[in-house]
Amino acid sequence: MIYILYNPQAGNNTGYEKSKELDNLYKNETLEYMNITEINEYDAFFSDKVNENDSVIIAGGDGTLNRFINNTESLTYPCTIYYYPVGSGNDFARDVDKEKPFPVNEYIENLPIVEVKGKKYRFINGVGYGIDGYCCEVGDSLRGKSEKPINYTSIAIKGLLFHYKPTKATITVDGVKHTYEKVWLAPTMHGRFYGGGMLPTPGQTRDENDKLSVMVMYGKGKIKTLMVFPSIFKGEHVKHKDMVEVLSGKRIKVEFDKPTALQIDGETILNVTSYTATVA
Repeated sequence: MIYILYNPQAGNNTGYEKSKELDNLYKNETLEYMNITEINEYDAFFSDKVNENDSVIIAGGDGTLNRFINNTESLTYPCTIYYYPVGSGNDFARDVDKEKPFPVNEYIENLPIVEVKGKKYRFINGVGYGIDGYCCEVGDSLRGKSEKPINYTSIAIKGLLFHYKPTKATITVDGVKHTYEKVWLAPTMHGRFYGGGMLPTPGQTRDENDKLSVMVMYGKGKIKTLMVFPSIFKGEHVKHKDMVEVLSGKRIKVEFDKPTALQIDGETILNVTSYTATVA
């Protein structure tokens, strides 16, 4: 049996339709589709329905995968877990770059942890703090009002020009403090991609479980920042040494001087003043 856990809200509410593409890939197999948002007890799901001869396919986006790994943190998977990306960003799949669907057991074990507001979360791509968190906040609001696709690039540009205000930040990496003025972005990454193809820390690799990387974009006004910002999609923003710095370590704490939205693999947390990310 192949259990397909799909998220109907993924890919701008096309998750179920896209997951049905798996019918063509597994014509000779028995498939059971289950709405992952309706699964409340994963321990019962894995103990009562799934055995070692079965397979489970997560069909969703980065946020779907994030919720799955956090909701099953204390469990041992009895079978192979596969991932079929049907989200709008699919940054994890972009980074791993394997034929879909692909097994993910090796990628979802020993994940880094971020602590926010006294609660701990595992993450598979990265933690966005700054205008990236703001974009997720605005995107969530727009999604609640309309079914139209969300254009995060447009939100980022409007935020840079009009709405988002940069902060002062203190970033502590393995005990060493760094202070920055006018911080626009301060994401900490486990993989390379986030935000639908942005490459904030091009030298980071998820194969190196002994380190994380934080990228700081800071110090410049909105026009200069807007000019450099698009280069993040190719990782070329790091050439601008006067406004971009990348630091790596095992424990990274980022503190802003005012509350700002934060996103973990696309999942938004509002009014955050600090976060701490650590390797597994």
